[in-house]
Amino acid sequence: MHLHPKSISFDLNEHWLQVQGLLRTEFDDTAYRTWLAPLDLVGLDGDRVLLAVPTRFLRDWVAAHYADRIRALWRCVNPRVGGVALTVKPAAMAVRPAGGVSAASAQVRLGPVPTPCVAAAEPLEGEIGAPVDPRFTFENFVVGKSNNLAYAAAKRVAELDAPPFNPLFLYGGVGLGKTHLMHAIAWQIRRENPGRKVVYLSAEKFMYQFVKAVRCKDTMRFKDMFRSADVLMVDDVHFIGGKESTQEEFFHTFNALADRGRQIVISSDRSPSALSGLEERIRSRLGWGLVADIQPTTYELRLGILHCKALAFAQEVKVPDNVLAFLAHRITSNVRELEGALNRVIAQAILVGRAITLDMAQDVLQDLLRAHERRVTIEDIQKQVAEHYQIRIADMHSARRARAVARPRQVAMYLAKQLTPRSLPEIGRKFGGRDHTTVMHAIRKIDELRATDPVLSEAIESLRRLLQG
Repeated sequence: MHLHPKSISFDLNEHWLQVQGLLRTEFDDTAYRTWLAPLDLVGLDGDRVLLAVPTRFLRDWVAAHYADRIRALWRCVNPRVGGVALTVKPAAMAVRPAGGVSAASAQVRLGPVPTPCVAAAEPLEGEIGAPVDPRFTFENFVVGKSNNLAYAAAKRVAELDAPPFNPLFLYGGVGLGKTHLMHAIAWQIRRENPGRKVVYLSAEKFMYQFVKAVRCKDTMRFKDMFRSADVLMVDDVHFIGGKESTQEEFFHTFNALADRGRQIVISSDRSPSALSGLEERIRSRLGWGLVADIQPTTYELRLGILHCKALAFAQEVKVPDNVLAFLAHRITSNVRELEGALNRVIAQAILVGRAITLDMAQDVLQDLLRAHERRVTIEDIQKQVAEHYQIRIADMHSARRARAVARPRQVAMYLAKQLTPRSLPEIGRKFGGRDHTTVMHAIRKIDELRATDPVLSEAIESLRRLLQG
């Protein structure tokens, strides 16, 4: 939970929200949740912003790896900020009411710093895992044909004490739900069986903890902490490709847990057999249990995700169905980007007061939509229009003048001009060698009809979305 003491000015809180938003866009989701989300705004120490973190380990990692960017973003948002400092947050943090901080607070000025060894008496257990995001549960994971096996397998792992398959290996592209399912497993186990020790972390953090233990000559305690887990969950295992010493330790940790019947859950962006830079013995063990891939989303799944997301804002704003359908057609790369697009539209409605319409969504998301545009050909247009009006593609080139054929042909010419860079003569040639004046007439005619015929106008917008999606 983020702390926002009353002594902090409203502007400073607003600036922190802006900095957080910029950090979220610059770093991938796993890195943000692991290292940056735990940062809390405390207040001002002179002209320096003071941020708090739960542990010394997290403080040192953030200081060493994210310092320059955090400081630069703060200065971008508020040029009056002279610097940023980190402090380790005590169990009950006391904040001075005048923008100052206690001199006893352990602070680190953000800048490259060496990572200190952990003293032998310092508890390590709270530091080996990464935070688990409470937003990611089974209840809000939208299931479809592309992810139903991975979902069912994750549920099974969360429900049973003994591993039903070991390991469970989840793989798929960026933003398709692998991390969501891993967090959901962790939350359900902690909720229903709090006595089980669940350790979730990224492969990057596993490597960092191992290197730190070697440097501090504390590898035995490192081994004990990981190998005492009831459930070990490692995200983005492809990260350790090519890192031989980390792979060696991961291999032995994996074997120790598997031999003791402890559950292991792994995620990656590709299947075990396709992981480059990993030793064959590791790839073979990763494929021992159940390998569940998460396929790219279908239109129906994307629409379901958007409906679920929109429900969370139902009391504040209503998102029209045609806008949800538009986003589901156009944003096809991954769920993270899809949800981000909807968030931008809803933010415009709530914060700026704009009514949510198709035009508004296109305006707000024009940069994102441009990135998703694919090259539409005249042949694509002819095929889609012919299917819509239930005529033959050959009719697009024929000399037939019956209205049932001529009107769809004019619609196709109109869309060809709107969606392709082809000139009027080039378009005419694609429609049976017609003259460019015929194409001009078709475009003018459809423009006129759209002003008075809402059915035709809606059909054209539907065709446009299908073609550009």
